[in-house]
Amino acid sequence: MTDIRHRLDEAPMGRLQIAAIILCILLNALDGFDVLAISFASPGIAREWGIDRAALGLVLSMELIGMAVGSVLLGNVADRIGRRPTILGCLVVMAAGMAGATQAWDVVSLSFIRLLTGLGIGGMLACTNAMVAELSNARSRSLAVAIMAAGYPVGAILGGSVASHLLIAGDWRDIFLFGGIVTAVFLPVSLWLLPESIGFLLQKRPQDALARINRLLGRMGHAPAAALPAPDPTATRPAFASLFAPGLARTTILLTLAYFCHIMTFYFILKWVPKIVVDMGFAPSAAGGVLVWANVGGLAGSLLLGALSWRLPVRGLVMVAMVASTCLVTVFGQGQTTLAGLSLVAACAGFFTNGAVVGLYALVAQSFPTAVRAGGTGVVIGIGRGGAALGPILAGFLFTLDFGLPAVAFVMALGSLVGAALLAMLRPRPA
Repeated sequence: MTDIRHRLDEAPMGRLQIAAIILCILLNALDGFDVLAISFASPGIAREWGIDRAALGLVLSMELIGMAVGSVLLGNVADRIGRRPTILGCLVVMAAGMAGATQAWDVVSLSFIRLLTGLGIGGMLACTNAMVAELSNARSRSLAVAIMAAGYPVGAILGGSVASHLLIAGDWRDIFLFGGIVTAVFLPVSLWLLPESIGFLLQKRPQDALARINRLLGRMGHAPAAALPAPDPTATRPAFASLFAPGLARTTILLTLAYFCHIMTFYFILKWVPKIVVDMGFAPSAAGGVLVWANVGGLAGSLLLGALSWRLPVRGLVMVAMVASTCLVTVFGQGQTTLAGLSLVAACAGFFTNGAVVGLYALVAQSFPTAVRAGGTGVVIGIGRGGAALGPILAGFLFTLDFGLPAVAFVMALGSLVGAALLAMLRPRPA
């Protein structure tokens, strides 16, 4: 097992690996649009159905709850049946959910549809993170995972730009229709380009493992293997319980709690920006533009953190980004009088909040062995997504108690600070 993996770790990446990683980046961009579609649509939903902020906060969190469940369940499924079939199944669920949202008739039906859509999105996040880590060579692994995670704000930027135009000419349902069509297009592309992970095949060893591995090695430009290496008797077993065994429990718990706390801050910005901007008297299309700028900042932060990860430890970079996130989200809460001012502060907040999320994905990929990488990623993202679901709900609750934007933003910003403190207690896993 070591010989094949050593070859892949040391050799330059071939065209198949690069193409598959680019596809995973695009799939994560698709996730970014699918998750934020409800944010772009929220002003129109609130207006059409006459719902208050508390009810809207619940709707905004539904797919996040689904993502939590999907990440945990489907991440473990991917460790058992493979990354590729799980990703394909998630795409089917996401396409059906986006199309189904166009037929929602009230808050309950839309919430249920978004909950189901979240199952696919959550599973996709867990699988693509593991897939990119296992397709990359050793030198590029952290950078590749960081760029993959940067696909999320790219999807939000491009999707948000389209959504703003759709809102001018149509209504909120057009956003979900667009998302459903684009998601469906990715199904045949993924069938064609996405290979199974060699690391998974070496670990799981299905009946035709050697033949499948050699086909993939040939497509990657490597010589075939004569035989499978002997199994490693000390390797971690692909079981949920392994994540909480003595060797991994501390890592699993600290990463999960850090992600939970920071993602509350992250999703406060992403989910509430359009509604906050509209309540300031700006048009829904302009509110979508502010959210796009938040994601432009997020993309810049993602790429910078990914580049720095070649030279600096990822954990330290994430902690710095989290502390800065606390400061910038607090500044956002002080309010701005112009659209340009709102866009600038939102972009700066997005720079640090999303940069920290990207760094967390890279840190998670480093921290778990292949046998439980998708499952470990799923647990961190899945349970951590409880913070994503709690963030919009908590902010909505605080707004209904007549807390002003400065107070709400300050409370929500503290999640990033607590996340940084938790990462300070993490013991990095040896390479």
